[in-house]
Amino acid sequence: MHEVRPRVCAIVGAGDYIGAAIARRFAKEGYTIVAGRRGAEKLGSLRQEIEADGGCFLAKSLDARSEEAVEGFIDEASRQGNLSIVIFNVGGNVNFPITDTTERVFRKVWQMACYAGFLTGRSAARKMLPQGAGSIFFTGATASMRGGPGYAAFASAKFGLRGLAQAMARELGPKNIHVAHLVIDSAVDTEWVRALIEERGGPDALSQTPLLDPASIAETYWMLHNQPRDCWTHEMDVRPAEETF
Repeated sequence: MHEVRPRVCAIVGAGDYIGAAIARRFAKEGYTIVAGRRGAEKLGSLRQEIEADGGCFLAKSLDARSEEAVEGFIDEASRQGNLSIVIFNVGGNVNFPITDTTERVFRKVWQMACYAGFLTGRSAARKMLPQGAGSIFFTGATASMRGGPGYAAFASAKFGLRGLAQAMARELGPKNIHVAHLVIDSAVDTEWVRALIEERGGPDALSQTPLLDPASIAETYWMLHNQPRDCWTHEMDVRPAEETF
């Protein structure tokens, strides 16, 4: 009899909101979650929550800008079972006027939001090609599609990540690896975003601002992962119904 290996969902950039919601959604379906972020101790409460519901969760400290660290993380994930899906969810959203954007800021944002995506995507592909299947998803943003005032560093990095995803999809799709890029075209409902909205617009601004629920975003990732091969989506933009675009 062939050993039935658990399905694994690896998340690079498992933050408190989108990353955590994705972890919960895939754990609900029986996936082993391997989650990486700066400081694995920050994943303690999420690990306890998922394990309390009977799930399997492995927390790893990860600097996604390090080739050695990313390869080690993906290796560890693949040892847990069948590496079914790898999600790159690192942010890097900063806003500076172009004249105030330092070389260090521009370089670090590119490393986080683009270069780290390359390292993650390449490592995932190297594991998935021999097994002949898998999904590699990249979290994009409004800045993936258009640059706004003050977003030279972030937009250029996200543009690069989108190009990486397109190239990988064309190369790996025929080999049964689903590569998708998700444009999160809205503010996401986080404590930081809520505080920022109220600071800028006053106490009434929050009720007038459409926000994306991280759990709804996670549902979209789950849906994409389960698309039939003859109807794969490469790029999807998501936003609340009230959001202008």
